[in-house]
Amino acid sequence: MAAFVFFRYAQAPDLPQWAVGTADLATLAIYMGIIFGSLHWMSNLIADFSAINRLPYLFSVIFKGLFLLLGATTLAYMTQFLNMWAIENHMSTLRQMLTAHILYSPSFQALIVYLVVVRVSLAFIEQMALLVGPRVLLNIGLGKYHKPRYEQRLFLYLDMVASTTHAESLGDYRFSRLIQDSFSLLSDTVVNNEAEIYRYMGDAVLIHWPLEHGIKNDRSFNIYYEFSQQLSWQRQYFEEQYGFVPKFKAAAHCGQVVAAVVGVQKQEISFFSDVLNTLARLQDQCNPLGQRMLISGSLASRIDIDTSAYKINSLGPIKLKGKQHSTEVFSVIPK
Repeated sequence: MAAFVFFRYAQAPDLPQWAVGTADLATLAIYMGIIFGSLHWMSNLIADFSAINRLPYLFSVIFKGLFLLLGATTLAYMTQFLNMWAIENHMSTLRQMLTAHILYSPSFQALIVYLVVVRVSLAFIEQMALLVGPRVLLNIGLGKYHKPRYEQRLFLYLDMVASTTHAESLGDYRFSRLIQDSFSLLSDTVVNNEAEIYRYMGDAVLIHWPLEHGIKNDRSFNIYYEFSQQLSWQRQYFEEQYGFVPKFKAAAHCGQVVAAVVGVQKQEISFFSDVLNTLARLQDQCNPLGQRMLISGSLASRIDIDTSAYKINSLGPIKLKGKQHSTEVFSVIPK
C-alpha cells in the first residue's frame, strides 16, 4: 500500500481532492495496509485449514485473489454508506474524507486491480516457497550457493517401518494417500523446531539444520517424538482409513558438507558429503538393534546430557555397511 500511494499520489504536483495535507497520504497507506494485510492473512488461514488445501494450486490462487477483491468491494460499499451517513448528519469534514468520488475514481479502480495482482503474485511466491522451502528459495534468489561452500549441518532421517508390506497390502494409490496424511502431520513440528525439509524420498524424509541450530533445545529429537505423538493422536483416523497406525524409525548425524545449487531447468540446493551416506547406513541399524531412534557418536558428543530431555545410551561401536571403520552408535529415548 505504501508503494501504491507513493507512485499514485506522492509524485503528483497537486494533492488529490480528498486529501487535506500530505499526512493524509501516509494515513491512507497505513489504514488500507492494515485492512488488506488482514484480508491477506485471513485468506491464507482459510486456504490452509479448509478443503481448498487439497485442491490444485490454481484454485488456491483464484480463491485468494477473489477473497481480496470481495474485501475491497465490501470496503467500498462501507465507505459509501459512511459518506451518505455523513451527508445526512451534515458532517462536512467526514464527508470530505469519505467522498464518493474516491469510490468511482480511476484511482480506486486502479487500486482494486493493483491489490488483486499483488495478492496473486504473493500467492505464487508462497507456493514456490512451499515447493522448494522458503530458505532455499531465498538462497537461490540471492545466489548464495551458486559456488559450492562448506557448512556444518545436522541431518535427521525419518523412514516408515514395514513400508514395503504396507504398499503391497494397500496398493499404490492408498499407500500414496497414507504418505500424504502422515507427512502432513510433520509440517507443524518441523516449523516449531526451525528445521528445513531437504528431500522427500517416497516413504522417507530428510530434514536438516545448521549444526548449531539443530543441537539447540533437542530439536532433532523433538521432531521425531512429536511426530510419533501426532500419529498416535490420529490413531482412530488411520485405523479407519488404512487399518493401522504407521510407525517411523529415525537416525541423526552431523558433520561437514558441501552445499551447492545443481541443475538448470530445475534447480535445487544439494549437499555432498559422506555424512549422508553414513546417516542412511545408521538408519538401517534401527531394526537390527531394536531401536526407534539412533544417533552417531559425533552428534552425541555435542549434546548437553544434563539439560537434555532425552536419555542417550551408548550401544557401542558398530560396523556400518560399506564403512571401513566402526561408528559409535547411541539410542535416544525420552527421560
